[in-house]
Amino acid sequence: MAIEAFGQTADGETVHRVTLEAGGLTARIMTWGATLQDLRLEGYAQPLTLGFSDFASYPASPYFGQTVGRHANRIAGGRFTLDNVSHQLECNEGGITHLHGGSAGIAKRIWTLDSHDTDHAIFSIVDPDGQSGYPGTVKIEARYELRPGGCMAITYTSVTDRPTLANIAHHSYFNLDGSDSILDHDMMIAADYYLPVDARLIPTGEIRAVEGTDYDFRELRPIRREGPDGQVPYDHNFCISPQREAVRTIALVRSMQSGVAMELRSTEPGLQFYSGFKINPSGPGLTGKPYSANAGFCLETQSWPDSLNHEGFTGAVLRPGEKLVQHTEHVFMRS
Repeated sequence: MAIEAFGQTADGETVHRVTLEAGGLTARIMTWGATLQDLRLEGYAQPLTLGFSDFASYPASPYFGQTVGRHANRIAGGRFTLDNVSHQLECNEGGITHLHGGSAGIAKRIWTLDSHDTDHAIFSIVDPDGQSGYPGTVKIEARYELRPGGCMAITYTSVTDRPTLANIAHHSYFNLDGSDSILDHDMMIAADYYLPVDARLIPTGEIRAVEGTDYDFRELRPIRREGPDGQVPYDHNFCISPQREAVRTIALVRSMQSGVAMELRSTEPGLQFYSGFKINPSGPGLTGKPYSANAGFCLETQSWPDSLNHEGFTGAVLRPGEKLVQHTEHVFMRS
């Protein structure tokens, strides 16, 4: 375990990076955004996630390994009503959509490194009342832990002093063979339903069966799926369950080229699968090559997006006296 200065924000704050080594994994995590900067599997030379060797590339290329919130994903028009009170959030995506907690969300601020050891690190941040328009002050803790058997476990714990929304998610792009595209990775998602979206990637309100669609990943199959307009642009919530449950396997991804596989286990009711079709960072990645479209995939475990604006969606309301615990495990193996 080591801690080092990794860079400075535009405001002159020092960004630190902690290195964890255990369970056959090495993880490097920054205090900025509680960001997974690099992840390696013992005996495999390529990084498992997309990232950058310098801090300056991260603010210029958002959501590479960051912890996003206070509410991950999109909220239509940045509006929601809670306990008969209407709230307007910052619309930081095209001026019409609220995305990942706003332009100054927890993904873009310095977290406190509360404790650490060779196999784990705990970070925390206070998201104040009124931040990006959210009601209430929320304290969020992120625990990264490397466990035996190639397991990286991430636990987010949130508490609030007023009724609010809370939906924290991890936003790494994964690539299991170092190739330029992840479209030939095989994927399984344990979901019978998904949420169709409109042109702004906002759920329409329909909960649609995956059977007979391009969104059926119930059995391992390649991500690559050509439609009338080319490769299907995946950026959708898959409905794992109507509520949080005990940790269970919700997805599996593997590369036949490298033999590396990742099993995803989580408590969460939703899984946002994004195939990275908009990836276009400002500089070269960890291996020195630039990333392009579909260079990595995201599997964001979370509540269903835009939930308060749709009847029947699994919600993200957090109230005083409650403790929101969101737990996800990424288990890596190589054949």
